[in-house]
Amino acid sequence: MGVANRLFSEGFRVFFLAAGLYAVITGLVWELFLSGIGPGPEFGPPPVMWHAHEMIFGYASAAIGGFFLTAVPSWTNTEGARQGFIALAAGSWLAGRLAVWYASALPPLLVAVVDLAFVPVLALKILTQLLKRPKPQNVMFLLFLVYLWVANLLVHLEWMGLADDTAALGLRGGLMTLCALIAVLGGRVTPAFTRNAMKRAGVPEADWPRSSKLVERVSLMLALALPVLTMATAPDWLIGAAALLFGIVQVVRMARWGGVWCLTQPILLALHLGMAMLALGMILTGLAGFGIGNELAGLHVLGIGCVGGMTLAVMSRAALGHSGRALIAPRPMALGYILILLAAILRWAGTELDMFYLPALLTTGGLWIAAFGLFLFALWPALTGPRQTSPAG
Repeated sequence: MGVANRLFSEGFRVFFLAAGLYAVITGLVWELFLSGIGPGPEFGPPPVMWHAHEMIFGYASAAIGGFFLTAVPSWTNTEGARQGFIALAAGSWLAGRLAVWYASALPPLLVAVVDLAFVPVLALKILTQLLKRPKPQNVMFLLFLVYLWVANLLVHLEWMGLADDTAALGLRGGLMTLCALIAVLGGRVTPAFTRNAMKRAGVPEADWPRSSKLVERVSLMLALALPVLTMATAPDWLIGAAALLFGIVQVVRMARWGGVWCLTQPILLALHLGMAMLALGMILTGLAGFGIGNELAGLHVLGIGCVGGMTLAVMSRAALGHSGRALIAPRPMALGYILILLAAILRWAGTELDMFYLPALLTTGGLWIAAFGLFLFALWPALTGPRQTSPAG
């Protein structure tokens, strides 16, 4: 099987590769714009809007697409998507990116239609698979895809001139949807993968990760509510209270997940760090709702540390496991986990320290590019090469 055919043989291959490449490309464009040595994305929406939109609905949607096309067949014990569909879905995602990049030269309605097409295509495929073995805890993820689509629609409504001041709502709603999705998925896989590793290592059962049903229910309720509150223009104090409580709940959840035990296992530690950034970002965002601190700091901790860090962790683990490779992060990838964490912390600090704002932005962008460059370098064989016959570790 040639490389081209192999890329479309499994969902994780083309979409994780696209996510990594897009993270690097958009990061470079953003760095050139900030440094003043490049024109920036002036062919599309205003640069700041373009940057936020493409991180949420460009990069993250590719990562989500690869994950669901890989995970849902496993959840439902059904056949994975065929090459034709994967190629169609990837083409839809790419068309959306090109439409937004060249938005100034295209009719706004066309840009909206093309960019909004990918999520329904993905959702319809997932629905057909989930219906073969419908479980509420899995079917629920379709609701998050609806949230994500509505958030993107709000952005396009303002770009088309059909609504006022909805783009910022859509961007925040999209980010909160991604964080909610990570809270649910991360809440499943992080303790489960840690428990499995502890079991293999002979750790006593009393020390395995544990979860409280009450805490998990509260976390789920907040995950479902926060994007809606954000997009429905609820009062700032209510959104702030929900985000603050959400962050505190994540801290409580993680306290019994055995994160310290994972310090010597980067591929597990990265999951815990991504969830920790979720907790920190939500707490910072929640406090900003009450006038304490800077909301921009909280949003970037969520965007870089939680969304960027968690997708990097999940994509690398899934690529290794589903290509038949041992679940051990290559050293370059382990370094990438550290760099994305440093990027989130530096972006937070830069927001709080005005005199270092631009240097912090530029350094943050460099760390982001380096982290995803290492992902592409380390995982290239897993994404583009043949499946190994030896079982994953």
